[in-house]
Amino acid sequence: MAGRSLSAVAVICAILIAHSAFAADNTVTVTTSHGISAFGDLKYPADFKHFDYANPAAPKGGLVALPDPEPRNTFSSLNPFVLRGIPAGGLDLLFDSLMVRSLDEPDAMYGLIAKSITYPADRSWAIFDLRPEARFSDGSPLTAGDVVFTVETLQAKGHPQYRAMLQDVAHVEALSPTRVKFTFSGENRRDLPMVVAALPIFSKTYYTTAKQFDLATLTPPLGSGPYLVDKAELGRTIQYRRNPDYWARDLPVNVGRHNFDVIRIEYFPDRGKALEALKRGYYDFRVEWTSKAWARGYDFSALRKGWVKRETIRDHMPAGLQGLFLNTRRKKFQDIRVRKALTYAFDFERLNRTVLYGLYKRCLSLFANSRLAAEGRPSKAERALLDPFRDQLPPEVFGPAFTAPKTDGSRDNRDHLDEAAALLREAGYTLRDGKLTGPDGQILSIDFMVDGEASAKLLETYVDRLKLLGIDTSVRLVDAGEYQSRITTHDYDAVEARFTLGLTPGAELQQLFGSEAAGMPDQPNLAGIRNPAIDALIRDVITAKSRTDLVTAARALDRAVMWNYYVVPEWYSGNYNVAYWDKFGQPKTMPTYFPHLNWVVRDLWWIDPEKQARLDLEHPLPQREPN
Repeated sequence: MAGRSLSAVAVICAILIAHSAFAADNTVTVTTSHGISAFGDLKYPADFKHFDYANPAAPKGGLVALPDPEPRNTFSSLNPFVLRGIPAGGLDLLFDSLMVRSLDEPDAMYGLIAKSITYPADRSWAIFDLRPEARFSDGSPLTAGDVVFTVETLQAKGHPQYRAMLQDVAHVEALSPTRVKFTFSGENRRDLPMVVAALPIFSKTYYTTAKQFDLATLTPPLGSGPYLVDKAELGRTIQYRRNPDYWARDLPVNVGRHNFDVIRIEYFPDRGKALEALKRGYYDFRVEWTSKAWARGYDFSALRKGWVKRETIRDHMPAGLQGLFLNTRRKKFQDIRVRKALTYAFDFERLNRTVLYGLYKRCLSLFANSRLAAEGRPSKAERALLDPFRDQLPPEVFGPAFTAPKTDGSRDNRDHLDEAAALLREAGYTLRDGKLTGPDGQILSIDFMVDGEASAKLLETYVDRLKLLGIDTSVRLVDAGEYQSRITTHDYDAVEARFTLGLTPGAELQQLFGSEAAGMPDQPNLAGIRNPAIDALIRDVITAKSRTDLVTAARALDRAVMWNYYVVPEWYSGNYNVAYWDKFGQPKTMPTYFPHLNWVVRDLWWIDPEKQARLDLEHPLPQREPN
């Protein structure tokens, strides 16, 4: 992992020992602190003034318009916490959480609604002391009762992913109006204080007297965050306006942030129309995900004249895994030889050279672009985790790190197709009238589900290669609503998707790869993995006691998942390719670890008055209207 060096800043342990309690003959160490991290290390002391990557002198004002960073071309709800509807982008701006994550540390969090957290060494419970000045945007106080209501509501009525996240929260209680205690169950407690610290907090009064929580709605919800919904036009645009009475604007975790008066999220029918809208100045900042567009679509007047900047920014976060997830809930994908054959048939090098303009690398790990990715042969520590499951894992797991067949990209390589055909014959398939037929007499067919024309286009060559093998193959392009519905019910053969994991992966691994999640609706275990060995390795990651142990367990898990060929791996970049209208100021220090670059722009950039004046003089931007 090539993170920013912290050598210029003393990395301190800012944990204060509050008191010691005694149980039988054991001494229990209890910690009270302004922050928390997975392994106890914190960069910022209790009296820090602002994050290093935030500019406390940033001017406030102006408007920034952005596209939704999620791969969605519409929205139908302002409730992102339930399964119903497609939520609008940016709704997190409405809500505060107990603590907020630092973007220049792997997983540290510092107090927002909570001024401190108290917890024992085994993290079996956590107490948050709330700031008495915390307020919802209607001026009503935010209390421990609201925190209790939030957790209990998400557990009972929230999106399945929230219910999975909170399944080991055994009890939550208000000890006083400004003190709330969480009690955790199970063995995997390392990250649970941070999971609950990151939850958006709801108003109990609002939902018990005014609104039903579990409905899709276009009524803006009540929150305590820095912005309010200004206006929303279904499927077209949503606009947020900074709350001038925001209670937490002067807290250290917020100094230098939330600089725009207005944040607007725009929606477009497809990426091509979105790019044209950027060129005309209808929005301000774009991350370009399409290689052809980046290579050939940015020669336009505003860029040549310097009004629009174009640059590549290094991404220090794990790239995650992008690929074609094979639904092993379906019998045809339960044979590893079939799954392996599908990877052998995928010629990434030729695709990268001819279609992707050489901009990508092959994605060969769950944790690509980070030190969590497996390297070489398993270390002694990795083997100690893997050896108990030797008879449940492919033998390749115990050799070099996962790799995929590689070509020189210069021609239509048939060698790997021959190897794929041999694997399919081993699995009992034969060619009959040009169709690959299994021992049960069923023709092998695969329907790849995608939700974008660019993805459908990129799969054309792969589909043609599979047809050469006799596989009845098609690509199904579906709209956002159908895509969401079929993902929820796992109604697909194979789906193209990408997920990313943080630098300290935890309970989310159970949702992505755990056996229990395979049988639950709308859990992101897209491949339907049910593997006891992988379940055990996930537990090793979640229960790691140090970052060294975490890296060891993550690499072991990486080998086990990838060598099972649950996914036909595609590609990743390791960079953000961006273009933006030159009207912004930026902090001198770039945050290292962030979920999406759009978040950095909306949260940390600001309007530079001189640049804005130059643009207004030389190239007045069009009146902002919904697309």
